[in-house]
Amino acid sequence: MTLRPFHLAFPVHDLAAARAFYGGTLGCPEGRSSDHWIDFDLFGHQIVAHLDPAAKAIAVENAVDGHQVPVPHFGVVLTMDDWISLSERVAAAGVRFGIAPHVRFKGEVGEQATMFFCDPSGNALEFKAFAQDAMLFAH
Repeated sequence: MTLRPFHLAFPVHDLAAARAFYGGTLGCPEGRSSDHWIDFDLFGHQIVAHLDPAAKAIAVENAVDGHQVPVPHFGVVLTMDDWISLSERVAAAGVRFGIAPHVRFKGEVGEQATMFFCDPSGNALEFKAFAQDAMLFAH
């Protein structure tokens, strides 16, 4: 099965800050843009930051494996090498982790490397990786 890219549009309070974070810090190539939105290539997926000066940060957190996970959040399942590279890039940029890079469900079905951090508008992002991709939906 060949996966197709997903598309996600989300609010940001400042397009310049979004451009610096997604384009600069995360290294996402920029696509089309206007005075009200910017397309980014997030590991082959199209995300669109839409200007909303009233954008609100996370409101809810749920417990998962001993951590409080922000809801909503979005991200990408990466290869382990890409996940390590991204975690190092984000840390070097001084981004504060909401949940620091670690291995969740260690020794269990679905063991995964994960990390959470927020963009400048408070949108929560999770990036994860599995030693074996078959574990993504395992239960």
